[in-house]
Amino acid sequence: MEEAQATETYQVQGNDLVAKIKEVVHESNVRRIIIKNSDGRRLIEIPLTVGVAGVVLLPVWAAIGVIAAMVTNAIIEVERVAE
Repeated sequence: MEEAQATETYQVQGNDLVAKIKEVVHESNVRRIIIKNSDGRRLIEIPLTVGVAGVVLLPVWAAIGVIAAMVTNAIIEVERVAE
């Protein structure tokens, strides 16, 4: 039986991107984060599993930092397990 999914979308400026991603990662029901540019083109997709350690995400944080420096506006799609 599949879990129900819910998707939320946030629009942020590039300099707020890392802070918003960190905020979302710490929520327990997040399964996937997709970062898009202002045109809607996917830049990175981050699958999250329960108990992902910060060390595992270090390369991802570096990539997010580069993306934040390159874009002025970004769209963050957050897929959650619906409760």
